[in-house]
Amino acid sequence: MLSAPTDARDWVVLTDAELPVDVLHAWAVTPRAGAVVVFVGVVRDHAEGRAGVHAMTYEAYEEQATRVMAEIVADARRRWSDVERVALLHRVGELSLSEPSVAVAVSSPHREHAFEAARYCIDTLKESAPIWKQEHWQDGTDWALGQHAIRPVGEASVAAAAPQKA
Repeated sequence: MLSAPTDARDWVVLTDAELPVDVLHAWAVTPRAGAVVVFVGVVRDHAEGRAGVHAMTYEAYEEQATRVMAEIVADARRRWSDVERVALLHRVGELSLSEPSVAVAVSSPHREHAFEAARYCIDTLKESAPIWKQEHWQDGTDWALGQHAIRPVGEASVAAAAPQKA
């Protein structure tokens, strides 16, 4: 199991180990932070056009993905200078239903910046990091649908421009 850094303000990890989501919240709490936002993405039982998903395999260009993850955290700190701690953790390898694949935590003196920075981190990660998922479902296995070009950190977000689904 991964352990949280003891003296660091940032926690960036790409790993094949189980994500320590129970530790994540406690790590993000600081005396100065009045808000902690934690997002955990888990493997679900369906995907676009595919029912019966039972597992996902995540692959990454490790060196590049880790560099991009660190850039995302640094950019979030530039945009929201009062954030206390920022964590961006992503898992690789085969994961079963309901297993966490990605986790983000942001702490800040106030909730607005914690929410905004956490959303920025997960949206930018999905659009910028060279991490791919392969879906395993009842009728086969294939790479996820809806792929897009990887954008540099700091450029306008595709997700931010898209209308929100209800």
